[in-house]
Amino acid sequence: MQKNKFEIFNNIIEEMKEVYLYDNRPWMIGYSGGKDSTLLCCLLFEMLKSLPKETDYKRIYVVSSDTMVENPIVKNYMHDVSSKINKAGKKFNITAEIIYPKIENTFWCKVIGLGYPTPEPPGFRWCTDRLKIHPMNDFTINTLKNNGEVVLLLGVRKAESSYRAQNIRNREIDGKLLVPHSEIENAYVYNPLTEISNEIVWEYLLKDNGETPWNSSNKYLFSLYQGDNLGEEKSVVGEIDKDKIPVTGNSRFGCWICTMVKEDKSLMNFINRGSNELIPLRDFRNWLLEIRNDSSMRDTKRRNGSVYVKSNGEPGFGPFTMEGRKIILERLLKLEQETGIELITQEELKYIDKIWEEEGDLSKRALVDLYFNVKGTRLPWDKYKKPLFEASIVNKVEHFAKEYDVPFELISKLIIEIEKNKNFTRSTIVNKSFDKVLNQGWLHQSSIKEGMEIYDN
Repeated sequence: MQKNKFEIFNNIIEEMKEVYLYDNRPWMIGYSGGKDSTLLCCLLFEMLKSLPKETDYKRIYVVSSDTMVENPIVKNYMHDVSSKINKAGKKFNITAEIIYPKIENTFWCKVIGLGYPTPEPPGFRWCTDRLKIHPMNDFTINTLKNNGEVVLLLGVRKAESSYRAQNIRNREIDGKLLVPHSEIENAYVYNPLTEISNEIVWEYLLKDNGETPWNSSNKYLFSLYQGDNLGEEKSVVGEIDKDKIPVTGNSRFGCWICTMVKEDKSLMNFINRGSNELIPLRDFRNWLLEIRNDSSMRDTKRRNGSVYVKSNGEPGFGPFTMEGRKIILERLLKLEQETGIELITQEELKYIDKIWEEEGDLSKRALVDLYFNVKGTRLPWDKYKKPLFEASIVNKVEHFAKEYDVPFELISKLIIEIEKNKNFTRSTIVNKSFDKVLNQGWLHQSSIKEGMEIYDN
């Protein structure tokens, strides 16, 4: 191997050292578990080791974002490495942390709780902001409260894709290593890896038998990237192990439930390499993709009660119906039973339970009973779930609603509003909540349609 082959990395380490010693602002690194963030962390440790022993190390945060729907294999790897970085980094004042989305923003609280349609290309991508960007921004803002300013190190490279290259160029300021964050005040971005080519990333990570400064092996990370057609290019770096597996390019780790693609190639490549425990997850993901446009699973009004008509004259879809959400949850819980993998947390279930109550579950037991029927065990709060009315009363209300042609959903919503506001003495509060329900567009769709017809004539 040529002596100067990794000279570019030595230059980066020297530059990082210069930036590090320039001031006392804490550093923050986003660690995803992928090759670029791993490279950045490796270079960080190399830089810190090169400093004099008497150095007063400033705080460095290595932050990993767990979306709570990560590919289980990658999730376990990311958590394991984060723990090892935390242990090995103590002497350098490094703290590794795992952050999560707020409970109300998790994938399942949105889809099963509120009935959000699953993300769909090109523009309906509500997941990334809520699951990744907002948690990281929140962590950054909290760090700023304690430190005034912070420097964010990103492992992005121009060679990764033309989009990323343009995005990096747009943020560059000539002659400056740090650029202001586009959204967060007093946060500055440092991109030390922008000029690194794809080929040499793996060569550097796999040197010295792939050992990392935190006592894990990059050979395992390398194995996670293997598979057919994973990248935009392929480059063979020689004999890595006895199997002589070639390095592949730009594989992306992601959520096992991602519906932004028709076929999840990353998940398929794990399965093709023997991870058969992911097959049921793939099948569930494909089913969830299919039911997105199933009219029996989707409401014909939006969550705010408004309705719209498609260009072909058919009613537009709204969220998943309550029955649809129950079906999704039941199948998800059965998937947990089948795989032994935790796919939804009790905290999420509790939050969804609360949403369902507010959505019209007069029994207050739809979720806890569904859980017991699938799992055979009771949730911790099951014993506190008392029906708002006896089943016989609810059945009578349903009967009379049907007899007098009044939507039972409307009656349920009005009853829920009374229950929510029963402790307020001011009648105006109840009146406003009633008006909000009664003025929803779906209740007046026929009248609106008749009015439009009269206007057109």
